Amino acid sequence: MLRFLPAPFRILVNFLWGALATTVIGITIILLGIIKFILPIPAIQRFVSRIANAAFRGWAYSVSAMFRISYPVKWYIEGDIPDDRDGWFMILCNHQSWVDIVALMHLSRKNLPMPRFFLKHQLLWVPVIGMGCWVLDMPFMKRYSKEQIAKNPELKGKDIETTREKCEKFRHIPTTVINFCEGTRFTPIKHKQKGSPYKHLLTPKAGGTSFTLQAMGNQFQEILDITLVYPDRQTDKSIVLDLLAGRLQSVYVYIDRIPVTDDLRGDYFNDPEFRDHFQGWLNSRWELKDKRIEEVLNR
Repeated sequence: MLRFLPAPFRILVNFLWGALATTVIGITIILLGIIKFILPIPAIQRFVSRIANAAFRGWAYSVSAMFRISYPVKWYIEGDIPDDRDGWFMILCNHQSWVDIVALMHLSRKNLPMPRFFLKHQLLWVPVIGMGCWVLDMPFMKRYSKEQIAKNPELKGKDIETTREKCEKFRHIPTTVINFCEGTRFTPIKHKQKGSPYKHLLTPKAGGTSFTLQAMGNQFQEILDITLVYPDRQTDKSIVLDLLAGRLQSVYVYIDRIPVTDDLRGDYFNDPEFRDHFQGWLNSRWELKDKRIEEVLNR
């Protein structure tokens, strides 16, 4: 532990550790991707994919160590993670910071198939990370504004079609699909701009979540509704800096394991009755999250 060091040095050590782990393992995965590209033999590609996933799990263990390097973060977990690396799961989670990704990797590193995130298309061009995520078949999504669709009507539904294509790949690889339903990280400014009805959350977007369940609902074994709370957060500082500086002392996690029942699978875009039902279901999950966050912050 590095508690004896001043905060700037703790930040530097943690940053270098994370950067080194990401670079080394990212380059390894990219090299495996080159082999996969130049040898399009299904048996070889499956073998290389298994090695790449093992390397990705190694990265999960590496970044998980960041919760211990500067300060031993205490985890308060209500609920449990399934013990099944060969299954298919969907995680629904609130989104406050890049630390959410590290926290979810920490929670899933032992017992779940390695997660796949729906990523913004711009992240494809981030050195090492973008190419590594591409090799691991992470879905890069392009979001189109109403203005863009108005100018180019052919873009309507394009993001949903991309989701369909990516979900087809997941059918052959044990996968944990992670969905930050709010679509972006929570900030007070975004909260005010979007007029969220929740105190600590943005309004969840139901369309992509519902479509993924429609595309893979028969394959998902469970939905894992995870709520992350960082009660030590300083309102004038980022959670990332709190983690790197060793100021993040505890993480509260709520895990609800929800069966994928028939009433959660339907045609969200063409069935108004189902759309209303699914929106109501997802909003009720967010109401529970908001209540739990409030309870933790008021302790």
